[in-house]
Amino acid sequence: MNVIETEIPDVKRIVPKRFGDARGWFSETFRIDAMERAGIRTTFVQDNQSFSAPQGTIRGLHFQIAPQAQAKLIRVLQGAILDVAVDLRSGSPTYGRHVTATLDAETGEQLYVPHGFAHGFCTLTPNVMVAYKVDSYYSPEHDRALLWNDPEIGIQWPVSSEAAILSDKDRRAPRLADLGPVF
Repeated sequence: MNVIETEIPDVKRIVPKRFGDARGWFSETFRIDAMERAGIRTTFVQDNQSFSAPQGTIRGLHFQIAPQAQAKLIRVLQGAILDVAVDLRSGSPTYGRHVTATLDAETGEQLYVPHGFAHGFCTLTPNVMVAYKVDSYYSPEHDRALLWNDPEIGIQWPVSSEAAILSDKDRRAPRLADLGPVF
């Protein structure tokens, strides 16, 4: 398992090794000792899975505030996504900046998003299945969102605002300037 720093070093790309033969391939997708060697000391407690039928579906940008903040380990089981993490940590030198990564089922690459970040993705293909681990249980009272297309953040989404398929919650989320300190 290869762990690679991104432009924001606390967000990491995880590239599991695949061992192939005539039957297909095998891969260890999660291994706690390898994560710990890379400085990721997170105990995951819940696995989540989402399915998005149409290409151009946006889910996010979501996060949970303390004491139920969540670190996430995201991977794609079917299709492909543009995955995004936005730094919301007050006082961070990368506050308001974001990291993007293309994740797909073909390569198996994953993204580790620590506490203090909003997370979201856009489906690049139809019929996308995403699985992710979290280190804190879902808590509706701590659940928050950040506007996906806030110009202050400047994410280059692969879909226009008019064509994006969003939930009402994600469409009405506040901009970064209106969010206030959350971490």
